[in-house]
Amino acid sequence: MSTVQSTSNTPSQTLLDSVNGTKSTVTNSVTQAQDRFMKLLVEQMKNQDPLNPMDNAQVTSQMAQLSTVTGIDKLNSTLESLIASVQTGQSYQASSMIGHNVLVSGDQVDTSGSGGYFGVDLPSGADKLSITIKDSIGNTVRTVSLGGQPAGSTPLHWDGLTDNGSVAPTGTYTFEISSTLAGNSSAATGLSYAQVTSISNSSAGLKLNLSNATTANTSDVREIF
Repeated sequence: MSTVQSTSNTPSQTLLDSVNGTKSTVTNSVTQAQDRFMKLLVEQMKNQDPLNPMDNAQVTSQMAQLSTVTGIDKLNSTLESLIASVQTGQSYQASSMIGHNVLVSGDQVDTSGSGGYFGVDLPSGADKLSITIKDSIGNTVRTVSLGGQPAGSTPLHWDGLTDNGSVAPTGTYTFEISSTLAGNSSAATGLSYAQVTSISNSSAGLKLNLSNATTANTSDVREIF
C-alpha cells in the first residue's frame, strides 16, 4: 500500500499577495482609528473646563482602551491570515491524492466480470470474519469466510464469482460484515474502494470527490493506493 506523499506546503504568490494586501488594509484601518482617537482626544482637551481639567488617570484609561481594541483587531487579522495559509496548504497536500485510489467508509463493491476491491476496518481485530455480498435487490451472491484478522484496515478483493462459481453480472453490489472476537460480536466498518477525481474547498471544509459519485473528508481515508 502506498501512503500519502509529502507535498510542498509553500503558499502560492496569489495567497501571499492576498495576505500582504490584507495586512496593509488592516494596518491602514488601525492607523485611521488611532488618528480619529487622537483628534477626538485633542478636541476634548481643548474644550475641557479649565476649572475641572481631565486628570492623567482619565487620559491613561482612554489610551488603554484604544490599545486594547487595536490589539484585538491585529490579532484577529493575524489569525485569519494563518487560517487561510493552513487551508491553502491542506489543499496542496490533498491535490496530490487526485488519481489515487482510496478506501473510505462504505458498503459497495463494483464488478465488471472480474470482481473488485473493498475493505474492512476492525478497531479490535476479529477471531472470525465473514463477508456477504448481495445484489441490488438483496439476494446473496457470495459468502466468504476469512477467519481471524488483525486490528486495523484490511483491503479485500472479490473475484467476481458467485457461490455457484458463475460470473456475477456487471454492476454495483453491497456487502455485509459479520465479525466476532472472543465469542462476541466485534466492531467492524465496511470500506468502499474509489478513485479521487478532484478536491473541493468550501465553507464546509475540504472534500475529496470520488469516482463513485460520493465525497469524503481527508480524515475518512483509511488507505491510499
